Amino acid sequence: MNPAIFSGTIPALMTPCKPDRTPDFDKLVEKARELIGLGMSAVVYCGSMGDWPLLTDAERMEGVERLVAAGVPVVVGTGAVNTRVAVAHAAHAQRVGARGLMVIPRVLSRGTVIAAQKAHFKAILAAAPDLPAVIYNSPYYGFATRADLFFALRAEHPNLVGFKEFGGNEDLSYAAEHITSKDDAVTLMIGVDTAVYHGFVNCGATGAITGIGNVLPREVLHLTALCQVAMTGDAEARRLAYELDSAMQVLSKVDAGPDLVLYFKHMMVLKGDEAYRLHFNETDVLSPSQRRFIEQQVALFDAWYADWSTQPHVMKYAA
Repeated sequence: MNPAIFSGTIPALMTPCKPDRTPDFDKLVEKARELIGLGMSAVVYCGSMGDWPLLTDAERMEGVERLVAAGVPVVVGTGAVNTRVAVAHAAHAQRVGARGLMVIPRVLSRGTVIAAQKAHFKAILAAAPDLPAVIYNSPYYGFATRADLFFALRAEHPNLVGFKEFGGNEDLSYAAEHITSKDDAVTLMIGVDTAVYHGFVNCGATGAITGIGNVLPREVLHLTALCQVAMTGDAEARRLAYELDSAMQVLSKVDAGPDLVLYFKHMMVLKGDEAYRLHFNETDVLSPSQRRFIEQQVALFDAWYADWSTQPHVMKYAA
C-alpha cells in the first residue's frame, strides 16, 4: 500500500463516447497516457467526471482494467446506490491492480444517517484493505463526513489515509483544522478546481484532483508548482499562484456545478479533441448561451495566459 498516490495533480477522467454513445475505452486510455506524460501523478476513474451513474458496472470495471493494463496509475471511484455494488468495485480495483480508492458516500437510501454511512464506508474499506483510500466529501452526495467518524473509521481501517474535500474553501479549512493536520500520515486532497490555491497554501493539501486539468493540463500543473513553492513561504510564488488561480476561476467554477461534464467536454472539443463531443444521453447538451459563454471565457484565459506565462518572473516557476 502506497499512500503517496494521493499527491501531486490528478485529473478526474471523463469517459469519451463512440458515435453510438457507448464508452470509447481506447480514447480513455489515450487521454490518460497523455496526461501522465505531461506530469500528472495519477488519474481518477470513475468519479462524477467519469459519469459513473450513467455507466454499467461492467463498463466501469472495463475502464479500470484498460487503464491498469496500459500502466496508468489509477484511483477508482466507488460511487453506488447499493453498498454491495460499491464493495464490488473496490474489490475489483484491488484485484486488477489499481493504486487507490476514492470512497464515495452512500446515496439516496439513508444517505443522511451517520450509522448507515459508517457501515457503507467500512464495507468498502474492508473489501480492498491493500489499497490506500480517501473519503470523498461532497455536498452533492448529501453527507458531510466529520472528524469523529473519520477517525473512528481510520482506527479500524489503516488503508483510510486521507480526505478528498469537494465542499469548497470553508470545508477545506474544516478538514485541515480537524482531520488532516493531526499527523503527516493523513493527507488532504483538494477536490474542487475553485479551491486549489486555498487548499494548498492555506490548508496544507498534498495534492489536487482536478476537472479543468483535463482541458488545461500544463496550466494546472503550473498552478500546482507555484502553490507548492508558495507553501515554503516564497512571497513571489504566492502572489503568482494567486494570480493564476484567480484568472482560472471562471473556467474552474463549472467543476462545482451540475453541468460540469458538459462544460468540460465542450472545452475539450474547443481544444481539438473530438472524442469528447458526445454525451451518453443525447439530451445532455449545453444551451447556446452556455456554449458561447464558455467559449468566450476559454479564449480570454488562453490570451491572458499566453501573455502572463512568458513574463520572466513567471517562467522560472514553470512546471
